[in-house]
Amino acid sequence: MTKSKKASAAVALIAASTLAVFGAQKLIGDVQFAHDLAKNQATSQELESVTNLSDVFRKVGEVVEPSVVRIDVKKTVKGLTLQAPEQLRRLLPHGLVPLPDGDDNSDDGSQGTPDDQLEEAGTGSGVIIETDGNTAYILTNNHVAGGASDITITLSDGRIIHGGKTIGADAKADLAVVKIHANHLIAAKWGDSDTLQRGDWVLAFGSPFGYIGSMTHGIVSALNRQAGILGNSGYENFIQVDAPINPGNSGGPLVDIHGHVVGINTAIASRSGSFSGIGFAIPSDQAKEIYSMLKDKGHVTRGWLGVGIKDVSRDLAVAKSFGYDGDTGVLVQEVIENTPASGKLQDGDIITTIDGKPVADVQSLRNHVAMIAPGTTIKLGVFRDGKQTEIPLTIGQLPDNADTLARGGEIAPQLHEGQAGVADVAGMKLSDLTDKLAAEYGFAEERPGALITEVKPKSVAANSQLMKGDLITSINGKKITNASDAAKASSNFDPSKGARLYITNRVGSGFVFLGNQDQ
Repeated sequence: MTKSKKASAAVALIAASTLAVFGAQKLIGDVQFAHDLAKNQATSQELESVTNLSDVFRKVGEVVEPSVVRIDVKKTVKGLTLQAPEQLRRLLPHGLVPLPDGDDNSDDGSQGTPDDQLEEAGTGSGVIIETDGNTAYILTNNHVAGGASDITITLSDGRIIHGGKTIGADAKADLAVVKIHANHLIAAKWGDSDTLQRGDWVLAFGSPFGYIGSMTHGIVSALNRQAGILGNSGYENFIQVDAPINPGNSGGPLVDIHGHVVGINTAIASRSGSFSGIGFAIPSDQAKEIYSMLKDKGHVTRGWLGVGIKDVSRDLAVAKSFGYDGDTGVLVQEVIENTPASGKLQDGDIITTIDGKPVADVQSLRNHVAMIAPGTTIKLGVFRDGKQTEIPLTIGQLPDNADTLARGGEIAPQLHEGQAGVADVAGMKLSDLTDKLAAEYGFAEERPGALITEVKPKSVAANSQLMKGDLITSINGKKITNASDAAKASSNFDPSKGARLYITNRVGSGFVFLGNQDQ
């Protein structure tokens, strides 16, 4: 054999050997992944029958841990953001959103102007909820990944994946979906949060303070909690748990004893910023639907009625004034013009059912309607004029400015001619709403009604929580156009019987019961 032939043969041998090594490595990786996947599935099956609590916790950890990730993000924010402590806590991605304690006057010393561009870096958690080949979809919180300019994912096996991308985020539910590319990933399994009961064991996973692979346990403390974390436009229906969760657990999964995801860890009630015994998670039944919309469309489309509403239980006296004897349901405070509810619902209606299912309160109605596709016709059970009736209504799509539509300023003015009058009723001083008073109390224009300009302390009006700036537009269903009308309508006012007022102010409109509140 010539030297050239020997060299060629050596090169061929080296190439073949190299290919064999890479092939062997890939085969080993595939075999290892197949083994891990088979073990994961087998352990998941075992969870269906285990009874020893320690065994349950261990096996839940084995099943869930491969799906839990640490999320490191960078965000660009304006300098002014750092001057508002509560807003800072809400926006910072490196922890859960603590509930405001109402006594935060701290000054963090941060400087900045509205034009400063600053970069925040933080850490949260997430759960792999779906895989497709070498693509994986991670569910986390909006306050973790929403608006992130750079996302790095650390997997449970130590791999670090750069270039994660937020493909959809929803601030109203505080959820976001991150897409990554990697192989040999295991997705978690969805659970059914509707089956949860107080006292059920749950486990929380995530990266508290950046410690990846952490798990804690506790019980379901309460269900259907509204904590006021997401603001007036948010959709809250939290699972309250006592499983220790801390900053960095945001976006991690809450699972049941079968290793199924029943919630997404979102917030804590804390004065210190660390766990104080109360944590909140978004229920899986809500998260699952929102995840699908974010993954498929990048945004969430919600159903909408177009009404201002209030829990019946919060003002039984008003409900009773309509002849309603129940203590559950939702009182329609205001019907917004040119919305699905226009011409269908009326101020004073009490919504008791939706498609035959009982409506307990505002929270249940809002959450239910939000998940109905726009264009769907529903049947609302309504108490009106002393009797129960059923009203068909076609759901609309929630507009971006829904939270401002119900504010004062949408009613066409019917100006009162003549000198502005003044009257005193039940400890209130009333006046016609002039242009000057309209500007002073935040109304867009002069309009009919009797404006409250003074409330005497400890009066019937004060005890009924009426305030300066409230505009009375009806009393016991009688339209009020000025202070004189209000005085006439209440000339025989009896505090023991009370009166139902309809008021509008710079915040919105609704019913108030004037009189002894135990009626």
